[in-house]
Amino acid sequence: MLFGYDQGVLGAVIGLSSFRRDFNDPDRNQEGIIAGIYDIGCFVGAILAFMTADRLGRKGSICVGSWIMVVGTILQTSATEQIQMIVSRLVTGAGNGMNTVNVPIWQAESFKSHNRGAMLIIQSALIAFGHPLSTFMGLASRQAEPSSFGWRWPIAFQGVFLILILACLPFLPESPRWLVQHGRVEEATEVFARLAGKDANITDAAILSERDDVVASVEEEKKLGSASWGEVFTEGPNRNISRVLLGAGPYMFNQWSGINSLAYFLPITFERNIHLSTELSLIIAGVLGIQYFFVSWLPYFFIEKVGRRQMLIWSSAACSFCMVMIAVMLKIGTIPCQWVFVAFCFIFFDVFSLGILPVSWMYASEIMPLRTRNKGVALGVSSHWLSNFVVVYVTPAAIDNLQYKLYIIWAVLNASFVPITWLWYPETARRSLEDMDEVFRHERFGLTKTRSPGTRTKEGGDGVIRRREADVEIFADEGKRSPS
Repeated sequence: MLFGYDQGVLGAVIGLSSFRRDFNDPDRNQEGIIAGIYDIGCFVGAILAFMTADRLGRKGSICVGSWIMVVGTILQTSATEQIQMIVSRLVTGAGNGMNTVNVPIWQAESFKSHNRGAMLIIQSALIAFGHPLSTFMGLASRQAEPSSFGWRWPIAFQGVFLILILACLPFLPESPRWLVQHGRVEEATEVFARLAGKDANITDAAILSERDDVVASVEEEKKLGSASWGEVFTEGPNRNISRVLLGAGPYMFNQWSGINSLAYFLPITFERNIHLSTELSLIIAGVLGIQYFFVSWLPYFFIEKVGRRQMLIWSSAACSFCMVMIAVMLKIGTIPCQWVFVAFCFIFFDVFSLGILPVSWMYASEIMPLRTRNKGVALGVSSHWLSNFVVVYVTPAAIDNLQYKLYIIWAVLNASFVPITWLWYPETARRSLEDMDEVFRHERFGLTKTRSPGTRTKEGGDGVIRRREADVEIFADEGKRSPS
């Protein structure tokens, strides 16, 4: 929720007269810098994350990132000049960048394979809820105009989420895979049992089997020694560079879909494109965000059945169509077309939340091998934030200069994601992280053959996770065809 709130809060306050007065009425270029510098901070934080995650653990790194965000939030709230706002958003972004690397890894390493995607949908839905919350906070703060409280309070409200995170962290379990990697096998067994439910205990066959799979995987990787950056950028038997490129892809799909061209600046998009009032723009943006939040829950019910690939393909195609319609409506420019423009903004957010949003934040952590997972995901998240910076920086000027042509660019990019996903992206649904290691060992770079969800299921009341023989046969057949 904090992530979504952070992405939307500047757009909710940047049009307020008190904000523009206190920061000397920033022009389009300055707006882009104030908004985009946050993403540069996130990029720096994502790179720093690989230095802390393996040493401090997933929880420890999230704690460090959250404290950095506390400092950044205090500096933003007290800002009196543009340079302080820019520096403080850089600091806040660095903390958030660390968290956006570690949270997906922590979740992927802790959830069961048969419902991992469904659990990660909750994260996506809460990200979506942060957008309307920030918008309505900005709308409510308009009542304090012309006082600076109008823009300072929405920014300070980030601290509420940070207090909750820091208060809850001590009571949450560390990643069991990280514990095994650091020789704390007994603790990992306890965590596996805790995650399995209240009726499970450390002597259950399913718990011991899951632990042993992870221990075996870790032991195999330890024989190769610690992973260097050179290894991350080489192919090798684990196909490391292939996984890095494939993992970075959905993060970049997220940004180059054009979502943050709208999300960061949704109120001023309505103001400048179709000339709505500031108050009406905030109301519409808030209502859109609420719908976005509710629709983003829907993949919870089908992501494991449908799979990541199909969701990405259909979501990208639908996003492309929406951007085409948005561009056409702006080009025509009549009053009815302006309201159709608003309607397709609503639809765009909906179809984005049904595929690109959830898959982009789970895919990289599902395909990276344990020994290079932290570095690989950090690179993927870094590509996300660099792309985000470019999009956010150019958007204010592009709205004025390119007008409807901006949305044609997003339409073409969305359309390109369809063949890319179909050709190269293996399916991860209902496959454990160790299963994905097998997929990449038996496929070489090129057209993927793993196009359907796996067969891991939760069967019976005993909660034992079983894998049907079909997957084993697939891997065996592919192994026979693979070069030795």
